[in-house]
Amino acid sequence: MIQLKAGQNMPLTGDVVRFGAKAEAALDVSALVVAENLKVFTPEDFVFYNQPSAAGVRLAGDEVTITLPEVRGDAKAVLLVVSADPAVPGRPGGLGSVTATLSENEQVAAEFVITPSSGEAALICLEVYRRGTDWRLRAVGQGYSGGLGVLLTAHGVEVEDDPADPAAQTGSAAQTGDVPQPSATPQPGPGVHTMAGPMASEARSAGAAPLEVGHGLERLWMIFEDAARSAAALVSARDYAAKRLDHELSVAVSDPATRNTPAADAARRAAQQRNDELIATAESNHQRDAAQLVRELADADLMLPPALASWDAPAWDKPIMPSDGIRLGELYAHERGSLRVPYCVPVPLNRPLWIDTESSRAVAPVVGALLARLLTSTPGRRTLVDVIDLTGAFSGFTGLLAPVLNGPPITDHTEISERLQALVQAAELAELAFTSGMGSPPEEHRILVAADFPHGYQSSDAQRIGSLIMRGDLIGLSTVIIGSDESDASDPTVAMLSQSCRHLPTIDGTPLFDPWTDSPWQLDLDMLPQEPAVLARYLRTH
Repeated sequence: MIQLKAGQNMPLTGDVVRFGAKAEAALDVSALVVAENLKVFTPEDFVFYNQPSAAGVRLAGDEVTITLPEVRGDAKAVLLVVSADPAVPGRPGGLGSVTATLSENEQVAAEFVITPSSGEAALICLEVYRRGTDWRLRAVGQGYSGGLGVLLTAHGVEVEDDPADPAAQTGSAAQTGDVPQPSATPQPGPGVHTMAGPMASEARSAGAAPLEVGHGLERLWMIFEDAARSAAALVSARDYAAKRLDHELSVAVSDPATRNTPAADAARRAAQQRNDELIATAESNHQRDAAQLVRELADADLMLPPALASWDAPAWDKPIMPSDGIRLGELYAHERGSLRVPYCVPVPLNRPLWIDTESSRAVAPVVGALLARLLTSTPGRRTLVDVIDLTGAFSGFTGLLAPVLNGPPITDHTEISERLQALVQAAELAELAFTSGMGSPPEEHRILVAADFPHGYQSSDAQRIGSLIMRGDLIGLSTVIIGSDESDASDPTVAMLSQSCRHLPTIDGTPLFDPWTDSPWQLDLDMLPQEPAVLARYLRTH
């Protein structure tokens, strides 16, 4: 049995797999059959206790069985979900630690332990997905504090409450029937099919379909995965070659009687030649892969929405296109060649970003770049930005943000609590609306930039930001915190807040590790060009 980590994947070899999960809370298990855009084709693709089967997917008790050859042929993946009651005032909720398992051939093949940090009430635990003609398993661990209804809405199921159910909003879904009902409105299928695999660059070069806007994040992560696996293969070949050379050289000189003979010299030369040939082959393969990925990135950059594109991409001069993610920077490793891969995350930010720095002013171009991309990610929704900038580090560009600012940037620490509390109240109202059956997807994209943290902030302010991390998805909130890493802070609230964020290092030599091979990468964060004449081109507020 393999113990999976978040993002890790593995091949599936059987035709039938079974999913189950355990936690301290009472769990409801369900599944979603989704297209390339990670949304269902029709409401019938949501498998739960009131609708226990779809093509190739069946729920029996607390276990989902997937018969892979019978899953609809145009499906991209089956998302395996657990849910519990959301926490509401006066009643605890959330999932607690969840252990998800997937079995093949009647034996547990993989286990994935998820420990939600923010009281999430629904989780996508695992994803069974296609790669060409094969199937693979990925550990996901994506949580939704708003519960199953928010998760379903994000994946194309239109949720309706059942007014005839007097037990609604209380108890677990398995006990009361309080499961959001999918509407009868079908969701459109995908327009294209992308290709991916352990090393999918060769397959894509053979004639893959073009990138479809809205799927840019997935495509860039596929390229990142290919780059990671190619890098791991190079490192592995180098390590193997070094160990083999050391062994063969040791054998060549192990006999004192022949150590200085022509035969020993010949053996050493042959060993060195084999070593050089192996490394040359590995480097050639890596260079081939890198060249292919560079071509793919260049092609994609011509079609990506601005939130994911390079600063020179044509998208910045066209009408804004929506995006499923934003670009944070580029990953590279000098010892593995010149390939640079975009590092991207979903939007609205499902996990707050924390920029590690002692000086907000030093990272102002980084914050500006993040805002430029966040502003263009959801053109169909109103954007409201709250900025806490005690040192005036961002005054060079906040003036351009006036149309979307939710009040002047806060430069006085006495005003922080009131602004944060207003956001908390909005999130709490959205949560109450959702738990009472009157909630709806957020109509706005809210952005909170909290600079200079935790200096000038009260302990209660850290608690407010923590509350926003738990409930912010209900108001479409993306949070960016700027300050030194406080993961080991003496204040437990600040430490927990820091630990729950995605940290972006700003010090050279601080590695990030990819989720597939655990290979180290350096990150160059994107910086907003500072020329006044071009700032308005990128900080587009309409």
